[in-house]
Amino acid sequence: MSTQAVRNYERNGCLPPADRTPTGYRIYTDVHAAALRAYVALVRGFGHASARSIMQAVHQGRTDDALAVIDAGHDQLLRDRATLGTVRDAVEHIAAESDELSVGASTSTGFRSIGELAHALALSPATMRTWERVGILAPRRDPATGYRVYENDDVRDARLAHLLRRGGYLLDQIATVIGQIRSAGGTDELSKTVGDWQAKLTSQGLAMLTAAGRLSDYLDIAPDGGLIRMDAVASG
Repeated sequence: MSTQAVRNYERNGCLPPADRTPTGYRIYTDVHAAALRAYVALVRGFGHASARSIMQAVHQGRTDDALAVIDAGHDQLLRDRATLGTVRDAVEHIAAESDELSVGASTSTGFRSIGELAHALALSPATMRTWERVGILAPRRDPATGYRVYENDDVRDARLAHLLRRGGYLLDQIATVIGQIRSAGGTDELSKTVGDWQAKLTSQGLAMLTAAGRLSDYLDIAPDGGLIRMDAVASG
């Protein structure tokens, strides 16, 4: 870490202000070292923006605001875990029904209209439009006519959505799964990334635990709970 980075962290309120020698040099103490350890750990667990907000809130005496940012981070992690669970279960469901999905898939060249695709799946055009509104389908439009054009990826998404709908999945769950499949490039690729996704969430959860410990250590030794004197900031 560069010395300039430390200066920046102090200026941004991530560290308490340092006292100065008569010649103007900063004097850093164990308290500053603890604050820096807490900030770095918070960055790893919650990201730069949240870590900065947490430390600034602590140093301004807004402990509840700091805790609210931490709570929001844990809430997001919990939602990410729920999303992962939905995606993993859906991928397993899709894999179990792979024979059904493969019917006609190898020769499909897409459909030129919503009616054609709806007919192929034994669905109504209204259902297809609903799926498009919630983000399950995203067909391109013919620039000349403005009509929807369903390419092979759109047909794949529609087949997957139809399968998952029959499996009892809600539309917002299906939209999440289809979005992940699009990002990954297909169901096989998504299956390969589910384990990495799980490992990433586990790593983040552990980083959050470490960050909470570092922040607690800092608050235990920081004068006035880390509260920054605003006149000291102004004079620094």
